[in-house]
Amino acid sequence: MGTVGTSADDIAGEQRQLINVAYRLLGSVTEAEDAVQDAYARWYALPRSRQEEILSPGAWLTTVTSRICLDLLGSARARRERYVGAWLPEPLPDRTEWGHTGGPGPAGPADPADQIVLDESVSVAFLVVLESMTPAERVAFVLHDVFRYPFAEIADVLGRTPAACKQLAASARRRVGGTHARATGTGQADVVRHVKEAWESKDIAALVRVLDPAAVMTADGGGHVGAVLRPVEGGARIAQYMVAIADKAPGLELLERSVNGMPGLVAQRAGVVMTVAAFEVTDGRVTRIWAVRNPEKLRPWAQESGNL
Repeated sequence: MGTVGTSADDIAGEQRQLINVAYRLLGSVTEAEDAVQDAYARWYALPRSRQEEILSPGAWLTTVTSRICLDLLGSARARRERYVGAWLPEPLPDRTEWGHTGGPGPAGPADPADQIVLDESVSVAFLVVLESMTPAERVAFVLHDVFRYPFAEIADVLGRTPAACKQLAASARRRVGGTHARATGTGQADVVRHVKEAWESKDIAALVRVLDPAAVMTADGGGHVGAVLRPVEGGARIAQYMVAIADKAPGLELLERSVNGMPGLVAQRAGVVMTVAAFEVTDGRVTRIWAVRNPEKLRPWAQESGNL
């Protein structure tokens, strides 16, 4: 894993890759940044003679970062049990949609969110599936299927044989498989636009038409803001809930924005982002809505809205 090199530039150059690995493993920008910083601290704590013995610092850093993430995933379930309501991954904005490209500004040039590649492996739908995996399955799957690391190297991370790691990845792959074909970005954008228009007009019938009868909406307020604690099930109930929210939030503005690389909605009031909603669309209808309202998870979005 990684490239050969021991210079300071070589070491620093691994940060982008490490952040991308850690975010996919943890679903949290903050935790990913902490894991990568911990890995770098361990590297710089090594004696110079030990550093020079390591042929590929990138490989070493990836292994250490992955092990740190594995430990965090192992304790995540206990932390999630104490979390108020449902836990959802931290959503990521597309900087280019907010009038700049992630250069120097309020977030700074080294903002970890800027370094994460927005592709299907960070879609909220995909990250939610990753949450259903065991920590070992998630590490094996992400490192092999997303980043194409060989099982021989993954075995060093997990402390298992390559054959066992291969089985873990296969088990994880089964969790990902067995789903219906999802909408493309363009197709999803059209459906999300219909949701926005129906929501703005408080048209329950129009919302019901665009929502699958078995749709599920999950909200994450983290106990910091008001949010439904249990998933809302059924297209009709979700439509009624959305209109009720609109009635209670005058002045709420809806924006069509990418969320983790897929079309989504951002709700803001007086320029402050209040909610970021991601969608799963199947056969032209919304099947899942994930609404993140926890302000601690919306910090990158607060920085973006301030640039409008």
